[in-house]
Amino acid sequence: MPKQTFITFIPSVLFACKLTTIRRYHRENILGWTKLYKILGILGELTTNHLYKNGRREFSTLGTSVNDVEGGEKVESEAEKEAWRLLKEAVVTYCGNPVGTMAANDPNDKMPLNYDQVFIRDFVPSALAFLLKGEGEIVRNFLLHTLQLQSWEKTVDCYSPGQGLMPASFKVRTVPLDGTKFEEVLDPDFGESAIGRVAPVDSGLWWIILLRAYSKITGDFAMQERVDVQTGIKLILNLCLSDGFDMFPSLLVTDGSCMIDRRMGIHGHPLEIQSLFYSALRCAREMLALDEGSKNLVRTVNNRLSALSFHIREYYWLDMKKINEIYRYKTEEYSTEAINKFNIYPEQIPHWLMDWIPEEGGYMIGNLQPAHMDFRFFTLGNIWSIVSSLSTPKQNNSILNLVESKWDDLVGSMPLKLIYPALEHEEWRIITGSDPKNTPWSYHNGGSWPTLLWQFTLACIKMGRIELARKAVGIAEKKLYADHWPEYYDTRSGKFIGKQSRLYQTWTIAGFLTSKMLLANPEKANLLFWEEDYDLLEICVCALSGKTGRKICSRVAAKSQILV
Repeated sequence: MPKQTFITFIPSVLFACKLTTIRRYHRENILGWTKLYKILGILGELTTNHLYKNGRREFSTLGTSVNDVEGGEKVESEAEKEAWRLLKEAVVTYCGNPVGTMAANDPNDKMPLNYDQVFIRDFVPSALAFLLKGEGEIVRNFLLHTLQLQSWEKTVDCYSPGQGLMPASFKVRTVPLDGTKFEEVLDPDFGESAIGRVAPVDSGLWWIILLRAYSKITGDFAMQERVDVQTGIKLILNLCLSDGFDMFPSLLVTDGSCMIDRRMGIHGHPLEIQSLFYSALRCAREMLALDEGSKNLVRTVNNRLSALSFHIREYYWLDMKKINEIYRYKTEEYSTEAINKFNIYPEQIPHWLMDWIPEEGGYMIGNLQPAHMDFRFFTLGNIWSIVSSLSTPKQNNSILNLVESKWDDLVGSMPLKLIYPALEHEEWRIITGSDPKNTPWSYHNGGSWPTLLWQFTLACIKMGRIELARKAVGIAEKKLYADHWPEYYDTRSGKFIGKQSRLYQTWTIAGFLTSKMLLANPEKANLLFWEEDYDLLEICVCALSGKTGRKICSRVAAKSQILV
């Protein structure tokens, strides 16, 4: 099909410059010509329908609470004051308006690589910090601009990935025009410039999750009802729900497709992607307009949610009882009645695990494929399973019991370990390819990432374990301020700043601020997590019992088989 290039002006206070972010648009892309022009018109309304009774705030007040603006008093620690100052300094503007925050803003860093770009996953804690402060404009702008970038033509070595893929990041560039004039353009990276050329699978999932959070916190539900936003949601869903060869409801991805963006042996069905996928599906089900055009999609989403929920709860869960069951597994079973459905060899159980897991604790394993279970503890995947209710209430409490019991291993001197334990020796050489950045107990391989604080805080508040979150935030606050807000920490206990860690890392700063605000106002957390949805289990056909190996997973069956 022929392609066209569009240069358009958007008649809006927000955009006083040319919009050059739509190029080589497919004729068949999204809605066709007529609806495309309609979208372009809608994009010009970015500054309308503002939520604030006092009118649109000036950019200089970003990160300032209503009480601060109106002369009220609010006690903040020195760490919080500096964090807000640094977060505001990290804001990236496009045509004079805030559109995101750069990944890191270290004034002494002369080679920022791509840390001066706005990353979708990195911006999420920044967005929540601004939203909880009452500042929604930057988040609204971010959501709409990244939505535009979704529609760009994406090519890597003459191959174009699927429609609906969200960029990993974007950068605001200034390009010269005729004479002395310049204009700003958005330059996205869909993975074609990334190290290893990894596809940002989690970007679209985080975008949907953030869209729901924006609507919930601000009350601007009109945003999610817009034609272009509804189309963006559907494109992401179509990309994730497309038919393939996979036999499981979990999402199949390559290594490096999420926060762990380097080779770490997570290819297949990593827990982090599954928990984000489940969250995004639940968000989309809430936000999709119920009309004839979306009826089939909503049905598909419901079916996938119920199947995914059962699959993860039943086959990813690991506690002392399950370890003993695996220890006694028979292999090479061929029938629908097989107990060892994935042909897992008992010899795969690592020696460290037998004495490590507590009696009252448990967790979701990192990955599951035929003849392979990844027994490592992946913190983000487990925490987000709690937040999204992908795991059951009993499993949620068991995960937090594990964290509390193994505090020195998973939190130590700096919360929280991204993965436990680290890959070492021959295992490190084979799985990472001898990656010098992912040496044992460094970076993704057992490093400690303070940005995980906000997810951990959210999970603790949901489960009524707020004291755990306060303890973790207290540990982090003392060190982060003194250490200039590092990206990550190294060593088994997380004592040292990472050997290649960037300082003034924005999502470290924003994760801390979001955690502090959630602890100060725990009721706000209700807007960001999901409760158990038993209705999903009523439409699930799963292998629980019966002569055929299949049984309707009803609410009663779910409670008897999984929750108790």
